[in-house]
Amino acid sequence: MALSAGIFFVGLRQLLSLFPSVTQAYPTKKIAAAGALVALTAYYMISGFAVSAERAFIMMAIMLAAVFFDRPSISLRNIALSAWVILLLSPSEALGPSFQMSFAATLALVAGYAMWSKRASREHPLLQVRAVKPAVFVARFFAGILLSSMIGGFSTALFAVEHFHRLSAYGLPANLMAMPVISFVVMPMGMFAMLLTPFGLDVVPWKIAGFGLDIVIAIAKMVSGWGGNVDIGRLPVWYFPVAVAGFLVLALLRTRLRYLGAVAIALATLLVVLAPSRPAPDFIIAEDGGLVAIVDNQVIASNRTRPPDFIFDQWRRALAAEQARPPLLIEGVKPVRRRDGDGKPQRLSADELHNARNALQQAVARGVENRFVCLKGAWCTAAHDSGYVLTIVEDPAYVGAACDTADIVVAHARLRVSECRSGALLFTGETLRRSGAAEIRIDEQGTPVVTTTYKTLDRPWMRHRAYNWRSGTFDGEPPVFSDSGE
Repeated sequence: MALSAGIFFVGLRQLLSLFPSVTQAYPTKKIAAAGALVALTAYYMISGFAVSAERAFIMMAIMLAAVFFDRPSISLRNIALSAWVILLLSPSEALGPSFQMSFAATLALVAGYAMWSKRASREHPLLQVRAVKPAVFVARFFAGILLSSMIGGFSTALFAVEHFHRLSAYGLPANLMAMPVISFVVMPMGMFAMLLTPFGLDVVPWKIAGFGLDIVIAIAKMVSGWGGNVDIGRLPVWYFPVAVAGFLVLALLRTRLRYLGAVAIALATLLVVLAPSRPAPDFIIAEDGGLVAIVDNQVIASNRTRPPDFIFDQWRRALAAEQARPPLLIEGVKPVRRRDGDGKPQRLSADELHNARNALQQAVARGVENRFVCLKGAWCTAAHDSGYVLTIVEDPAYVGAACDTADIVVAHARLRVSECRSGALLFTGETLRRSGAAEIRIDEQGTPVVTTTYKTLDRPWMRHRAYNWRSGTFDGEPPVFSDSGE
């Protein structure tokens, strides 16, 4: 809506330009910028102060304020200033995909416009014919959408691959179909509805704008039905910084040296395509320990029948896994739940512990390789084709039985235990809080190689992971207790 108001004031200035006496007597450009800034501020005040709205407000406000001082409203300096303001207010945004993708698109569009405006303009005499001008106008409109969509798509593709491991192949035709509806129906009607709202005459414009949005949604559904989402998988660690450096060289330099950036991106991409890919992990453990998966080529098997969509989809795209394999549930058996008066889990008796060991071993023997077998509310276990047995413990009372029967144990509860007496590899809610998500790969010698998100917690923004809420201090390594589930 703020953009609609901006379009209105810019259009008003264009209308006033038909009257030279008015434009000479009044600074119509600054009046239009002031009106757009007021509307932009009003929109930001009612938007809920979301980070995305904050970023858009700061960027647009700086660009509109530049008009007051007779400075170019669209320039690389204003983009840099907007980025600095946002980073001063929210430094963590620098690592987020929203910040990176929005500024990458804006930077590329401004740099592309600068390059386009410096080209040698040569108008063909045929384009000056009055009968041809309407067709030329329509052609230039769609050419502008095509060019801006290509620039925006290519500039954000790098960040989409890094953060989401996916490329959208049909973004360009979707923009070509949707942008005319947005430009000629939705935005103008939204502008008129806003202006007519104080008089209670905004019903009809809103209905027309809603009809336009229905068309846009129909276009989005149609394009999404085509498929076209290409899962890229994980890229080497060095590729992203090299490609970003090449992108910055291409966008920021003004001479022909800018093309060195394109060469750097092309060479890095070619090297990634030709070089052998990084081996996929065999096991993945989420940061809270509640979701664990086994990777079997292009199949990913999880310990949940309905895994969290966001995390699980990220895993599938990062590993280019096309198929998900749910766990097998044991029916007709209820887990033993021993709780004290406060509801805390207690140790299993000797017989119960023995029965739990037998149940885990039988589940592994009856199950299929690389697929979890679960007793709901107690545990999930699976045998990997490497021979390793992985068990996820939902009830802490089963930690001892899991350690005795598995090679890798995951307990999402925050236990005061850091290792199994049997020597099994143990991950708990406490250790995962310090290390972040983990992946395990069984190498050629049959040794598990563990990779975690965080190697150390020496950075200021990581230190909270070592905080002990009981003592109010920052702990070192967690103490070692028995693995009885307490």
